[in-house]
Amino acid sequence: MLRIVFLGPPGAGKGTQAAEFAREHHIAHLSTGDLLRAAVSGGTPLGREAEGYMRAGRLVPDDLVLQILEERLRSPEAREGFILDGYPRNLAQAMELERLTPIDRVVWFDLPAEVLIARLGQRRVCPTCQTVYNLATHPPKVTGRCDEDGTELVQRSDDLPDAIETRLKVYTAQTEPLLSYYRDKGVLRPIDAGGTPAEVAQRLRAALV
Repeated sequence: MLRIVFLGPPGAGKGTQAAEFAREHHIAHLSTGDLLRAAVSGGTPLGREAEGYMRAGRLVPDDLVLQILEERLRSPEAREGFILDGYPRNLAQAMELERLTPIDRVVWFDLPAEVLIARLGQRRVCPTCQTVYNLATHPPKVTGRCDEDGTELVQRSDDLPDAIETRLKVYTAQTEPLLSYYRDKGVLRPIDAGGTPAEVAQRLRAALV
């Protein structure tokens, strides 16, 4: 059973690698955003509670996110293992997660800030199916249109340069302390997240052997 956490700043490629690795190893790919959207669309009691915060433009509280995560970890989907993509984001979340489940490996996707800013500036998202593209490394087949449903792609407001710099500062302050936490536990595996997705995937497999 593989119980893995992917850590790294926005734009480091965690989601792309998590989805592919999860498919290869038949384990669940769990990202906070997807978990919240699934709970809301499923109309679960926790999802309805989360929807109230999301509609009001407020962050869903940590304890509610944790309850939704706990529900999914107990599902058949996660029975063979899972990748947590972008969670935990701070030490408090890491300690609560440890109460729910052991973690076997934590992969740190390391990438310089200037590369992240350039990469995020190239990101486009389908507003219908949420598929993510990168104009430089993973462009759509038809310029400006989603491969899956033909919807016009958009650039998220938080992928604009000023917003990116703010996100990176918040990330550094809140999430980098997790590196020491997991390093002390002997489960941290840093990888270079630069290069093509195929090159990163090769480093990822080597780190998880």
